Parts: sequence; C-alpha cells; structure tokens
Amino acid sequence: MAQAYVIGTFDTKDAELQYAAERLRAAGADAVTVDVSTQRGGSAADVAAEEVAAHHPGGADAVFTGDRGTAVSAMAEALVHFLGARSDVAGVLGLGGSGGTALITPAMQALPVGVGKIMVSTVASGNVAPYVGASDIAMWYSVTDVAGLNHISRRVIGNAAHALAGIVLNEIPATEDRPAVGLTMFGVTTPCVTAVIERLGDAVDPLVFHATGTGGRAMEKLVDDGLVSSVLDISTTEVCDLVVGGVMAATEDRLGAIARTRVPYVGSCGALDMVNFAAPATVPEQFADRTFYEHNPQVTLMRTTPEECVEIARFLARKLNACEGPVRFLLPTGGVSALDAPTLPFWNPEADEALFATLEAEVKQTDQRRLVRLKHHINDPEFADALVSAWQEVQR
Repeated sequence: MAQAYVIGTFDTKDAELQYAAERLRAAGADAVTVDVSTQRGGSAADVAAEEVAAHHPGGADAVFTGDRGTAVSAMAEALVHFLGARSDVAGVLGLGGSGGTALITPAMQALPVGVGKIMVSTVASGNVAPYVGASDIAMWYSVTDVAGLNHISRRVIGNAAHALAGIVLNEIPATEDRPAVGLTMFGVTTPCVTAVIERLGDAVDPLVFHATGTGGRAMEKLVDDGLVSSVLDISTTEVCDLVVGGVMAATEDRLGAIARTRVPYVGSCGALDMVNFAAPATVPEQFADRTFYEHNPQVTLMRTTPEECVEIARFLARKLNACEGPVRFLLPTGGVSALDAPTLPFWNPEADEALFATLEAEVKQTDQRRLVRLKHHINDPEFADALVSAWQEVQR
C-alpha cells in the first residue's frame, strides 16, 4: 500500500512530526513516521533512527559518531538508502531547520520525479537551490521556527500535511503513452528547438528543459529515472559556465546519465559561445576587457574565447567518449547561437573553429559515436532537419 512518510528528528521535533502524521491520517492517508535523530535512543516514531542508520553502507556506527556534523551527513546518506529500499513511498513530508533540511532533502532528491515531496523548513524563504536540486521538491516556509506547536505552526504544518494527502490519495489521470524526448533549449537556440519539435510531430512527448544549470540536471535525472527514452541535447551551454565560471553552470556529471543509461543521444553546440553572469556589476573584474551582451538587466552574456572553447570541447569530448550507446554530435559551423553570425555581437569564427576542431580531434569516433560537421547556422531550418535525421538514426 502506498504510504506517506513523515520524516524528522524526533528527539527535538516529536510533537510537530506526530501532528503532521495525525493530519495526514485524518485526511485519509496512511502515514509512516521516520526518526532521523543522530543520537541513539527510543522514540515514538514507527521507524527508529537505528533502523534508518543501519542502511548506511558503513552501518549504524558510521552514523552515531558523537559529532553532529559527520552524524548529520552520514544519516542523510543512510536515509537515501532507506527510502530507496522501500517500494511503498507515495510521498514524503519533512520538517526541519537548516540541519534537518540538509539531512532530509538529499533523500527526497533521490526519489523519482512525481513522488510527492514537501519540505517544511525554516530556510525555505531563502536560496533553496541546494535543497531542491533537479527534483520536484516543494519547499514550504515554516514562518515560525519548527520548535513546538502554536497557532501558526499548526496551520502551516497542517496545510503541508493536507497538501501531501492530496498528492498521495489522488492519482494523475493517464494520458496517451508516447515516448518522451528530452530537449535542451536556451533563448538563443529557441528557433532550432521549436523547429525540431515541429518535425518530431505527435509521435513523441517533447520535454523541453531550459539550459540554466538546473535544466540539464533535471533532464538527466529523468533519464536516470527511466522517464526519458531519447535525448536531443541541442543546447549544451551549461558546460561553458562550468568551465569558465558563470552562474548557470552544469555539474561535473553533465552527460553522466547518458553514459550510465546508454539512452539514444543527439547533441550539438547550442550557445557554446557564451558564459552567463547576472547584472553587469556582478561580472568578475578579471573579465573586464571581454566582449559582452546585455540579454536583459539581470543577465549578462560574455563571449567565449578560442582558448575557452578548447577547454569546453575537451570536457564534452571526455564525456562523449564515456557514452557507449548510440551518439551523434552535430557541429553547426555557421554559428552556434542567435548572437553568433556575421555582423552580430558574438560572431567569432576563430573561437568556433577552435571548438569544432578540438571536438573532432578528441572525440573517439566509432560506429556508435559520430561527429557530423554541417555548414549551417544552428537556427537554420536545414540544421533542424539534420538533428531530426540523426535522432531517427539513433533510434534504430
């Protein structure tokens, strides 16, 4: 039977956690309480902290170290394994301050997209990116501290519990089952991605991800979860920010899911001509003499140099070489973004050629893994045609 898991440190938040479980049960959901306290001892939770800690690869002793910092990190790892071993998790409700939020959310992130995840937290009104990651966690601000029940905390925790009950008790209506295709898009590659989607037609379910750092991670999480059957990674721009130091960076695991799953993959160089920063005043001083374009008052784009393009290409080549599934990577020599064309701000044939030549030199081409150089701009209709043809090829 599907269960709603209520998770927190029962040694300090017993009343709040039990109240959340009571509201879930009153709403008709089956609730299981889970203690993730970092000290041994009895609690009223359905699952004791010792049971969770036992799921750590190093055993419970690796969790109950007596040092709060290492114990929290170890219990977070144990909780990932504990929830991963359960087959009845329909939703998770966590309660905590900064420490509890850091402990509980990694396990939420590891659950598949679509499983209900609500984190009632004292830090939910700030920068929640580290807690949410590429997952579908709902961060719910506690307003008052999670330190006892009062007329505010009862309302906030009760609302969160009722929200999770709604998720757990109501199935999403089934729709026509079409293979999901993941596509990455940036503003400067929108014409290309739009044209590709039009050419793919109604036979597939296109999932478009905005390549802002989390977009690529979100797409690859769905690949890891088995929810995406093929990928058209047109806009690999997040690699620029990783290599150069922009604000919309990929992680070192970019393309990792493609390698792990061997999902059919078609990629390209979309927006590899730019690094992202926030407002102009935020651009690091070391880049003062570079070529910039103000995309909007909050986003400043910086043109990549030939030397940076070599490093970007080396990163991509290393990742592509680890992919053993069907791979095609297309090189649009007419320009890699809407700003990269003759007379436009980021037109730099030397930098583009450094990118293309390095990829051709370092990618180990096989029958499965191929590079294709094309004399088109990335937003040309002919390039969209070529991407779709390559996608059709890797499906076979």
